Amino acid sequence: MRFVIIGAGRVGLRTARVLREEGHQVTLVELDRDRVEHARDAGFEVIHGDGSREEVLREAGIEDADGLGALTSDLNVNFAACSIAKHNRTWTVLRVDEDYREGVYQAYADEVDEVVYPERLGAIGAKNALLGGSIRAIADVAQHLQVVLMTVTEASPMRGYTIEEVQLPANATIIAFGKAEESMGLPLSDDTLAVGDRLAVLADFDVLEEARQLIVGETLAPEGGTA
Repeated sequence: MRFVIIGAGRVGLRTARVLREEGHQVTLVELDRDRVEHARDAGFEVIHGDGSREEVLREAGIEDADGLGALTSDLNVNFAACSIAKHNRTWTVLRVDEDYREGVYQAYADEVDEVVYPERLGAIGAKNALLGGSIRAIADVAQHLQVVLMTVTEASPMRGYTIEEVQLPANATIIAFGKAEESMGLPLSDDTLAVGDRLAVLADFDVLEEARQLIVGETLAPEGGTA
C-alpha cells in the first residue's frame, strides 16, 4: 500500500518507519529543512514543502495514495491536508494536539476518517488508523515480529475455509480465533472463517501483507479506504 505522511517529526517519522518495515511505500512531506535532510538520510522519499498546499500534496502523489496521515503539530496544516486528501477520495488520519479535540473532529469533520492523539496513542496507533478497521496491530514482539488482529471481510479469499485449510506464509501463525461478537480463544482446526470473525496472527513484518491479503482481502478500510 502507498501512504503520504505530513510531518517528519517524532510522530510522523516513527509512523513512517513502522509502515516501511511492513513493506508499505511511504512519502513524507516536511517544511523544515533539517527534518527533510534527516528523513532523507533515513532512506525516505521526502517532499520539501507545506503539507497544507494542494500542489505539494499532488507532488507527493496524493491522487494515488491509499491513505494520508496528517501528523504535524500544527492542527491547521493537518486539517487542510485531510480536506485536500478527502477530495481525492483518500483515507485520512488527523493528529490533534489536545485530547478534547479528538471527539469534536470524530463527530463533526467529514474530511477526517480517523483522529489520533499521539501523546496517548503512539506510532503503532497512528499506523493502525491508516490501515483501517480490518487489520490492527496489537504488539511488537521483536524487532521484526508483530501480533496483528485481522478481521475477515467479504473480500477474504479464505472466507468459508476452516482454520486447518488456511495456508499462511511460513513466518506467520494463527494464535487466537474468535467468531464475530464472541470472545477469542485458541484456534481449532475445524473453526470456519466467516465475515466478521477475528484472527490474531503472529507474523514477521516481511509476510504481514501476504497474510493480510489472505485473511482480510483487498479491502483497505471501511467507508473511504481504497485497496
